[in-house]
Amino acid sequence: MNVLLVLAHPETASLNGSLHRFMLERLTAAGHSVRVSDLYAMRWKPALDADDFPARDTAARFDPALDSQQAFEAGTQTADIAAEQEKLLWADAVILQFPLWWYSMPAILKGWIERIYAYGFAYGVGEHSDTHWGDRFGEGVMAGKRAMLVVTTGGWASHYAPRGINGPMDDLLFPIHHGILYYPGFDVLSPYVVHRTHKVDEAAYARITDELGQRLDTLFTADPIPFRRQNAGDYEIPALTLREHIAPGRTGFAAHTA
Repeated sequence: MNVLLVLAHPETASLNGSLHRFMLERLTAAGHSVRVSDLYAMRWKPALDADDFPARDTAARFDPALDSQQAFEAGTQTADIAAEQEKLLWADAVILQFPLWWYSMPAILKGWIERIYAYGFAYGVGEHSDTHWGDRFGEGVMAGKRAMLVVTTGGWASHYAPRGINGPMDDLLFPIHHGILYYPGFDVLSPYVVHRTHKVDEAAYARITDELGQRLDTLFTADPIPFRRQNAGDYEIPALTLREHIAPGRTGFAAHTA
């Protein structure tokens, strides 16, 4: 199978750098074809701006969505954007690896998403009607592909527990899992999270690589997070709220999993 590793960490000698090399070796040894987007090594431009659309009418107001759509359809996107889109289309699974910085992904990874998720590519696809509100949240260009996060944090696991001060890790990652990965159609696997990175010694590293290796070995067989499909009947369209008989009494992020 084809696997794309996307790394967002600036230091190759870091724990993230070591885990990245471990994943590359493990997946390759298992017979997978692996490609890498090491965003810092690539000096990836993180900001979406008018320079991403060199063929646009410079006299017109910059419209990120419209200019994105026109460039994607006309084949006039910048080469770096087109190359990363090609990697996504090639991949059967995508692994996003990053340290949790200020409760989210590093800016360079967010910018990777913003620039390559063009209108007509990752969003704005499919019919909009009274019964079908676009191909998204379980449908879309990435349908049939898998995605997983590998995340590191300095905090303790208890800090991210249901009653931990940082909030539940599942809630912190929901915007990425549901809004960035499930939205264009990926089947999203549970994340692999490493806590207390500054306390990882040889014994802890051996445990981490053993656990992570098992996750990689089941990358294509593990059950994904059971998010509700937008167009499968659970949601009122076009309001896109859960029907009254679906998860009664439940609100918030958890209501959107079956």
